[in-house]
Amino acid sequence: MTAEPGARASGATEEEAGRAPGGRWVGALSLANLGVWVGWFGPLQLLLARQAEHFTPAHKASTLALVTGVGAAVSMVANPVFGALSDRTTAKVGRRIPWVVAGGAGGVAGLLVLAWAPNVAVMTAGWCLVQLALNASFAALTAAVPDQVPHQWRGLVGGWLGVSQVGGILVGTALATAAGGLTAGYLACAAFSLLATLPYIAMRRDSPLLPAEQPPFVWREFLARFWIDPRRHPDFGWAWLTRFLMNLSYSISTMYLLYYLTDAVHYAGDADTGVLILTALDAVTLLGTVVIGGIWSDRTGRRKVFVVWSGLLISAATLLLAVWQTWTGAVVASLVLGVGYGVYTSVDFALLTDVLPSAADHGRDLGVINIANALPQVLAPAVAAPIVTHLGGYGTLYALAGVIGLAGSGLVGRIRSVR
Repeated sequence: MTAEPGARASGATEEEAGRAPGGRWVGALSLANLGVWVGWFGPLQLLLARQAEHFTPAHKASTLALVTGVGAAVSMVANPVFGALSDRTTAKVGRRIPWVVAGGAGGVAGLLVLAWAPNVAVMTAGWCLVQLALNASFAALTAAVPDQVPHQWRGLVGGWLGVSQVGGILVGTALATAAGGLTAGYLACAAFSLLATLPYIAMRRDSPLLPAEQPPFVWREFLARFWIDPRRHPDFGWAWLTRFLMNLSYSISTMYLLYYLTDAVHYAGDADTGVLILTALDAVTLLGTVVIGGIWSDRTGRRKVFVVWSGLLISAATLLLAVWQTWTGAVVASLVLGVGYGVYTSVDFALLTDVLPSAADHGRDLGVINIANALPQVLAPAVAAPIVTHLGGYGTLYALAGVIGLAGSGLVGRIRSVR
């Protein structure tokens, strides 16, 4: 990577200069992204499930579905809105950094609400605040990549963001497990999430928007711009749909992992520790493929073949969970899932940045793409809860996840402008 450049005036971005992004900047960006994922997945992997079980032991699955579903609905709206607002921000420090700061502070506040929530209503409110705020940070951080990274380096940067994503899942799970209780777990995740953003903020490297470049703000026009017509931008539409299907498969697979170990596998040890072990195994194989997959894709100039084959591996892992409901089966599935998701995370992100419709609206466009991340979190509980309770149990649930993943892999071929 090249030496770290200083801050640039509006319009002089790494994308335009064609230079590799600086290593310190990529490291700080990845660390801030890791903090966002810790704030999300410490709760999602363990803490919310345990809290739901604490408040409503007889209806834990339904309570978890309610809380995560409402939170995901907030996320689905927040990400594109904050992304679009960051596109229009004229702060002296840049378009993205103010939203990283505000989102990080709000995420900590939401985790503190969760730490001392007395009932399901406050728990739901706290999780909605976490989703609202951390999506402001996430939208700004992801938009910084097409702002400042040229096409030929995006697989590499996407790989490091993939490392931070799985690292966030692993660190969040570890903090939630090691803290020794719900309150301590939430506090640990809040502290880590806040500290992880500081190096990125301190670098003050951003792409400013001059006030003269900001178009007049009209609510009707602002809202209308969120509709990106797939007939005019078909590759963007197919990329959105494939990511939606892959994330729906993944959300169905992971959301009930704690209950899967308890109720289907009948794991002999502590189920929290079991989730941590599976997450760590997933992380090991993911970390072994995520950066390599991104670099390989950059060097070959090809994206689709990597996304297709990684999607097939993800589907194979979910099908293993459906038919091999033992601890050994869960271990093998986690290893396979890590290999597939590592390649998918880095290369699919690079593919998405290559089909964005507008250079002036990176935050908005990636926010619309991120609906494909959040909407599955809304739908997964609605799909999973009745299947687990009434329609065949975990075997049916994970088989469905596998079929959805296969559909997502197949549709990648409809994207024409990317090899």
